[in-house]
Amino acid sequence: MNIPYRFITIGDQTVRIPDFKRMLPGGSTAILIVLLVIYLATGIYVVGPDQAGVIRTFGEYTRTATSGLNYHLPWPIESVDKPKITEVKRLEIGYRSVSRGNQSRVIDIPEESLMLTGSLNIVDIDLIVQYKIKDPVRYLFVVRDVPNTIRMATEAVIRQVVGQHTIDEALTTGKGMIQVETLEMLQKILDNYECGVTVIQVQLKDVYPPEAVEDAFREVASAKEDKARLINEAQGYENNIVPKARGEAEEMVLKAEAFKAERVTRAEGDASKFLSVLESYRRSPRVTRQRMLIETMEEVLPGMRKYILETDGGDILNVIGAQLPVKELSKGGN
Repeated sequence: MNIPYRFITIGDQTVRIPDFKRMLPGGSTAILIVLLVIYLATGIYVVGPDQAGVIRTFGEYTRTATSGLNYHLPWPIESVDKPKITEVKRLEIGYRSVSRGNQSRVIDIPEESLMLTGSLNIVDIDLIVQYKIKDPVRYLFVVRDVPNTIRMATEAVIRQVVGQHTIDEALTTGKGMIQVETLEMLQKILDNYECGVTVIQVQLKDVYPPEAVEDAFREVASAKEDKARLINEAQGYENNIVPKARGEAEEMVLKAEAFKAERVTRAEGDASKFLSVLESYRRSPRVTRQRMLIETMEEVLPGMRKYILETDGGDILNVIGAQLPVKELSKGGN
């Protein structure tokens, strides 16, 4: 294809450029049409599935486009911003992670991380804030620098929250509570600023005392761990000895109740027997006395030969139970 050229002089040099008037039929009109088509084609744009298309007409927000292929009037009439509304953004407070190639290191920023606790101790806190865009229009147009605003608001909130807790809570058991309180308060502030973001998580990455007193805090923490261990051991001993003592006490109570029941039953039996004997005695005093005497001697001299002597009146005079004298008497015939 033979391309026509024309020559123009720039300073003391002559430059050859394509002659579009001769290349296109219709001359300059055709060129204007082509340029107009190209200009209008610059308004074609694509909004990703994780984006929102925010259209501005002469710099003022007019509409929001959905994901897919869209069109707006070319610049400078209209322009489009496409913030990622599903992306979880991350802010580091108190430190910065720096990566160079395959190596990464952490830079501490003490002016952000050092703060005062409610117990008037200094603590060094590094935290991470994760958020995402919930209102792209407010995110783009209401606040000039949303990430920096979130950073400054987080610094203010974490200092206020930590100032309401002791250093022991910040270092150990109160971390979860501090994170929740910081998230709730930070979200309220950002909503008041109309930043158009949702705070997803506030995470305390590192909480430790200042380097100058770190050894002392470690000793205190070690002492508290020893205290907790001793308390657990004491509770374990208590859990072992108390049930055993209660079991022994219950056993003693049961034995006492059994002994009580036995004695009461025996006493009731003896009383019943006495009443029965008394009744028999009242009916026949002499016979009852003789029977009682015989039964008593049987208990006193068990397993021995006994001789019963009676008086002329029929009463028992004596009971002889000595074995040897009885044999001697029987031999003598007396």
